Amino acid sequence: MEAVIVDGGPLTPQQVAAVALGRATARAADDLDERLAPARAVVDEAVRSDQVVYGITTGFGALATTHIGQPETEALQYNLLRSHATAVGDPLPDPVVRAMLLLRARTLAQGHSGVRPIIVRKLLELLGSGLLPVVPSQGSVGASGDLAPFAHLALPLIGEGALRDANGMITEASHLEPVQLITKEGLSLLNGTEGMAAMGALALHHGRNLVAAADAAAAMTVEALLGSSRPFRPEIHALRPHPGQVASARRIATLLAGSEIVESHAEDFHHAVQDAYSLRCAPQVHGAVADTLDHMERVLVVEMGSVVDNPIVFPETGDVLSGGNFHGEPLAFVLDFAAIATSELASISERRTDRILDPGRSQGLPPFLAAHPGVESGYMIAQYVSAALVAENRVLAHPASVDSVPTSAGQEDHVSMGWGAGRKLLTIVENVRRVLAIEIMCAARGIEHRAPLRPASGTAALVELVRQVVAPLEGDRSSSADIEAVAGLIESGAFASPI
Repeated sequence: MEAVIVDGGPLTPQQVAAVALGRATARAADDLDERLAPARAVVDEAVRSDQVVYGITTGFGALATTHIGQPETEALQYNLLRSHATAVGDPLPDPVVRAMLLLRARTLAQGHSGVRPIIVRKLLELLGSGLLPVVPSQGSVGASGDLAPFAHLALPLIGEGALRDANGMITEASHLEPVQLITKEGLSLLNGTEGMAAMGALALHHGRNLVAAADAAAAMTVEALLGSSRPFRPEIHALRPHPGQVASARRIATLLAGSEIVESHAEDFHHAVQDAYSLRCAPQVHGAVADTLDHMERVLVVEMGSVVDNPIVFPETGDVLSGGNFHGEPLAFVLDFAAIATSELASISERRTDRILDPGRSQGLPPFLAAHPGVESGYMIAQYVSAALVAENRVLAHPASVDSVPTSAGQEDHVSMGWGAGRKLLTIVENVRRVLAIEIMCAARGIEHRAPLRPASGTAALVELVRQVVAPLEGDRSSSADIEAVAGLIESGAFASPI
């Protein structure tokens, strides 16, 4: 298994997703002690000389003007974690927690936070232990860092809070050997944008698989509906060369190459002079989603190489400066944009599914693909499910970043709401995955109804992939497990792999 080295340098969203999904491990760099020593010396000197330095010898937020004497600075670190651990709601999924641990360790390893190496190592120890902090999902406004969630994330380091194992069993963290926090370390465990970045990295990973699955679904539906492959010819897209559009058209065209079904009506201009938008405009829609994800990746790459703590320690000059690098606005914007874009994959997919199931528009397929229409409903209700998920996405896609609810007695008077944007995006990703699964399931059955005409080798392989987990619909049954099975294939990246 690949090991990601945490040395304070940038990480990629792909590395973060790999660790979050259990496909890679993480460990501290060998030179961590030397890297962190200079900034720690600056903090120690500020405490020794009793300088007035925000976050070191003062309170926080609206209490920034309250001076904290040297005997109280260490007690303050514990009070910070305990008081800020006030998040509520269902626990975050394990992959998000793992990504947060990794990214927080990376930020602190940069040598601008003033923490000791043991803090970084303990975060990475927790990440690799198989016991993850229980982090409630609600309570961050995406500025000043994701404070409440990070407090819950950090509590086990001091032997408090709760842990969850791989089976979901929850235990108290009191059995862990606690770290004795010293000045600045409590604050540095809280301040930062890594919660939003963690959700962005996972959404990016899953979003790429969704785009690939959407292209596969569109190709299958073109065959199922006796559609045309002409709209995917490269000369069309060369005249409007958005990268995602070009790539999407190429994938769909490749999957349809050599299809007997498509060729059977290629010259029948009375049959398919012009397909519906949901078929022929698939590259333009899917490609725009891919390009939006590319933009989110660029923002994430910058964020995952940045110092987002506060205050920031500058060992070269001895300065400790309070700024605003913890503000989540750059992430909030792209998380909202990705939510809007990704939801469109479901919107266009549901329209294609509806055409497959509608006997008036399906080019001769049985109504709702039922074996005995009227007596049986076939996949009728599967389309209802798609419609419900699309409707839910429309609500969730409303941007969180256009709102701000001031906090901390007005000191923090503009916040990003990026945490909420990330949570909504991850829900949209799950909804889109299921909508695409429904289309793929219906398209596979539609292709089978076109026998004896043979599908393209690419789409035939996709049908076979579906048949590994879902049997053909030959009589009414619950489709819930079938939808989840195909959604699992999408999540695994099976539709993104070369066919």
